[in-house]
Amino acid sequence: MRKITKGSEPSELTTWKRKNPHGQYTDLSHIERQAINDAARSEQFGLCAYCCKKINAQNSMNEHIESRRLVPSRQLDFSNIVASCTTRGRCDLAHKSQPLLLTPLMAECETELKFYLSGKVKGLTPRSTDSIAILGLDSRAIREERKQMVDNLIFPDKTDELQLLGDDLLAVLIDDFQEPNGDGQLPPYSPVLVNIIRQFLAA
Repeated sequence: MRKITKGSEPSELTTWKRKNPHGQYTDLSHIERQAINDAARSEQFGLCAYCCKKINAQNSMNEHIESRRLVPSRQLDFSNIVASCTTRGRCDLAHKSQPLLLTPLMAECETELKFYLSGKVKGLTPRSTDSIAILGLDSRAIREERKQMVDNLIFPDKTDELQLLGDDLLAVLIDDFQEPNGDGQLPPYSPVLVNIIRQFLAA
């Protein structure tokens, strides 16, 4: 996960809520739902709120961190909505209505998860362990996705060893992986890479 800083709700949602003071999320048209998704993906720099894979309008959905069933009063609260991938068995489709004690709206989401070069992730607290299980963030499939991305971005020639890079170069890598490109996008799984590199710097 990467800490998400929520911005203002899209104007389409604001206008709709003014016209429909008693409306529900299910009443929104495709226009309002797409505006929410576009705004969420933009502030997430094109990454899934939970697993950090690359998402776009076709492979993402609006996800309520506090579920509509458990907290209906927040179903139209943009600060409670993020963009999630639609990957089977994880993220939004795994979360459903389960309570999440560690979310990407908390700064701790970047420090309570420990990622490995193998693609594995481990929770460092009970709540992070629960969130990993609820969101399906340590399946065999996602481990392989993360490992391939680490290999492609850090070991492009398959010969370098991260341990041999100096602290200055590691710091540059962290900056690179946290800086959106000209289109406002971050590389897929870049928060995972930042997490791994920070472990080497702390060692």
